[in-house]
Amino acid sequence: MHFFDLVSLVFDNLGRRKGRVALTAIGVVIGTAAVIILVSLAIGLQRSATSQLYGIADLTRIEVYPNYGEVYYEEKMGGGGGGGGGVNTQAKLLTPQAIEEIKAIPGVRQVIARDYLQTQAILKYGKLENWGSVMGVDVDNLDVFEFPLQEGTTQLDHGTAVIGGWVAKNFYDPQLRPGQDPPEQPQLLGQTLRLVMSKWTMDGVEVKKTVNLRIVGVLAEARSEADGFLFVRLDDMTAWNEWASGRRINRNKDGYNNVIVKAESADQVLDITDQINALGYQAYASQSYVEGINSFFTILQIIFGGVGAIALLVAAIGIANTMTMAILERTREIGLMKAIGATNRDILSIFLGEAAGIGLIGGLGGVAVGWLSGQMLNAAALTYLANQAAEGGAALPSSVVVSPLWLLLFALAFSILVGLISGLYPSLRAAALVPVNALKYE
Repeated sequence: MHFFDLVSLVFDNLGRRKGRVALTAIGVVIGTAAVIILVSLAIGLQRSATSQLYGIADLTRIEVYPNYGEVYYEEKMGGGGGGGGGVNTQAKLLTPQAIEEIKAIPGVRQVIARDYLQTQAILKYGKLENWGSVMGVDVDNLDVFEFPLQEGTTQLDHGTAVIGGWVAKNFYDPQLRPGQDPPEQPQLLGQTLRLVMSKWTMDGVEVKKTVNLRIVGVLAEARSEADGFLFVRLDDMTAWNEWASGRRINRNKDGYNNVIVKAESADQVLDITDQINALGYQAYASQSYVEGINSFFTILQIIFGGVGAIALLVAAIGIANTMTMAILERTREIGLMKAIGATNRDILSIFLGEAAGIGLIGGLGGVAVGWLSGQMLNAAALTYLANQAAEGGAALPSSVVVSPLWLLLFALAFSILVGLISGLYPSLRAAALVPVNALKYE
């Protein structure tokens, strides 16, 4: 029997029992739609979670910190009594040598040293003031961090700074009286801020140092670490910390507070992180959080898909029942087809085709219902979340339910496969009928 003749015969047979086929296909529609909606919801939640995690825009970035090990104290005997001194022989500092060691790891594209201002400081612009953290970075341009720029440039020179989006919007007037309106936030690009640093002598006398910084760039607020920092060159920061501590900083002994490692690609990040930790430093990457979240949501997709598949299992029982009843009703027809030359393979193909046809019809309906239901659920959820975001200032996800093309095609193919498997036993029974007995069946 030719393929097109088989297809034509299958759909003719299904058309003769429209009511029964429709009722059986509804079960497949429900099961397929349930699989699509539940898995789409898990995929949407996964994308929403990974896209809104705080500060993970750059998945090639690795944070590395010194490992100070364990500090223990030795008792010093003799002389004027006991005494102890802190001893730490296991510390792994981020010295220039350590940076070269990290650079040698395959897949590392760049290593950037950073340091923080180690004394109290306040930013002043005219009569306005601001509390913001100051960070020194060992690069000439902040573009390597991929911070979003609102205006200006990220190029750093001596005496210049790039200000974070949150810091730029939070200047206040310390002389503001109750009932007065807060001051308008200044336009800082190209303006000069005063960084007033303070330290105290052994006698408790406060000593201040003022540094003028020209703002060459303002970062857009991105809900990341960059929002709360004023960025300057590392050598400027080192000079200020030397003034604050009253001694010269030796990087070979003191090291750096933190270094940022940029990997060639996100696929290499976890391996590089493990190698840095194996060297004795403390390293972590946002990619590890993303991997953990993806693993969780993959399991969630499997669970949701399994719940939806239960409905398909019920539909499979319905298909098997429908095909069994069809064989009982058409036993003499089967005998007649065999009598005029139909082979067991032909009979098997016809009934398997009918079972697969029910799966196809139900699968197409299920894909349509599942996709449309997902879109309606998406619209309702986004409307609700938009109201919540407006009240709380939270970021709005782009979608809650995501139905990728591969899921729709998989659900359709799976429904056809369910039909085939469900119709296998009844089809084998039909193919095994003896023509003489089938013709005599009442």
